Amino acid sequence: MKILIVDDHVLFREGLAAIIRPQSDIEIAGMAGTVREAIELARTVKPDIILMDFNLPDGSGVDATRIILDEQPDCKVVFLTMSEQDEDLFAAIRSGAKGYMLKNMHPPELVAALRSVQQGESALSRAMTLRLMDELSRTKKAIGRPAENTLTLRELDVLRAIATGMSNQEIGNHLFISENTVKFHVHSLLAKLNLSDRKEAANFAREHGLVK
Repeated sequence: MKILIVDDHVLFREGLAAIIRPQSDIEIAGMAGTVREAIELARTVKPDIILMDFNLPDGSGVDATRIILDEQPDCKVVFLTMSEQDEDLFAAIRSGAKGYMLKNMHPPELVAALRSVQQGESALSRAMTLRLMDELSRTKKAIGRPAENTLTLRELDVLRAIATGMSNQEIGNHLFISENTVKFHVHSLLAKLNLSDRKEAANFAREHGLVK
């Protein structure tokens, strides 16, 4: 598998590379230190997995993840960060990431996690998994719909944006996705919630406490 390492600290990037390089089934395809570098390198090397830091000098790893996955949906992003904040975890998962791990993990755990993600599994510590499940449970209660009609996290992002009066283009810019992708999510959430238009969607979001 080809790995792209994204972290703004050179020593940390080199340390990760030193851990990964001895693995015969893993190749370091590139290393980046900013959002811009990550996006450009991803386009060039087309990695299987990206190890993504959360805070970068020119933005967030979430920003980079949304853009990269919009262009390369088969790529898998795993956040490797010091942040244990719930809002960072949820933002990472909403962006499409397949994992969220802390930098205090042991090297063998990191290598095992990469292989698990490549095989289609998620990479979350037990504590982070419990936090994510709590958030998903609260989301289902807020929506108040049958489980089969539960919105995805990205659809919830779009719904909240609709409720603030954003246009499709503005939502796309805000979420770092294309306008066509926004239109797809709008159509999907309206169908799932049995709503006829954006006005009803905005009212629904406010009535169910999805926006302040």
